[in-house]
Amino acid sequence: MDVPVQAPQSEAPWKKMSEEELEKQYSPSRWVVRRGAEGALKTYSEMGKEDSHQEGPGHQEDPAECPLWRRRRGETGHLLPGGGVRSKDESAFMVDPVTAQGVAVVIVAYDIAPKGSLGQMVDQVTRSVAFLQQRYPRSQGIYLCGHSAGAHLAAMMLLVNWTERGVTCNLKGFFLLSGVYDLEPLVHTSKNAPLLLTPEDVQRTSPQRLLEAAPRQPADPACRVLVIVGQHDSPEFLRQSREFYQTLCRGGWRTSFEELQDVDHFEIVWKLTQKDYVLNQLILKTIFQDGL
Repeated sequence: MDVPVQAPQSEAPWKKMSEEELEKQYSPSRWVVRRGAEGALKTYSEMGKEDSHQEGPGHQEDPAECPLWRRRRGETGHLLPGGGVRSKDESAFMVDPVTAQGVAVVIVAYDIAPKGSLGQMVDQVTRSVAFLQQRYPRSQGIYLCGHSAGAHLAAMMLLVNWTERGVTCNLKGFFLLSGVYDLEPLVHTSKNAPLLLTPEDVQRTSPQRLLEAAPRQPADPACRVLVIVGQHDSPEFLRQSREFYQTLCRGGWRTSFEELQDVDHFEIVWKLTQKDYVLNQLILKTIFQDGL
């Protein structure tokens, strides 16, 4: 989908919202279209827990070196699904249609707030990606996929100086699902209670702001960044995705924007269990177009 690339707005729309409206905008469960808020959260939790009790031979663990739990059925690439409120074990329910095509899937764990600060989460994911590159140097590419808070963490990997981490990271693509890329609005909502974000934290950990302030050109011009959001995500989630896409365009990234029709914030990942789901097809097409 083509979205016109516009200059940054002088004032973000959220700054004109009441406290109640801003809270609603950043509460995804209040925008579900079919199950209601409680039903959506219950289903989201139960789907992950059910799968976590069905581990088979394809599930392996790499303890000690980094916080990884991985499910591996191929060597054509790596995907890193995740979010801010799910454990690594509960995030694996959606991977079967992708692993069935020979793609290796890795689930990255990190310390969820309030146990871990946002800076610690970014560092843990960075270390995990660096570990993957070192552990599998002959893989045909690493693709990062994150949903919601996981999309924010994946987007932060665009800004990592991998040389300082001692690796040349073979990042081929990013799938960013319903993410938040400028964290300032969260400071004014209940979401900040566990995070305790300061203005300095917002500046250091907002990929939108970091790319606007000091655009970083992709190390590999062929690396793709797909910014994806659900039609029934809140207007603020839609705005954040569009504006991050536009910032990437201005920075010269190979990027695209997709608004998936008739899905909300939770359904966008629930449906990854379906082989013919448009997002699965988009992910596989992106990976295998690169010659993997």
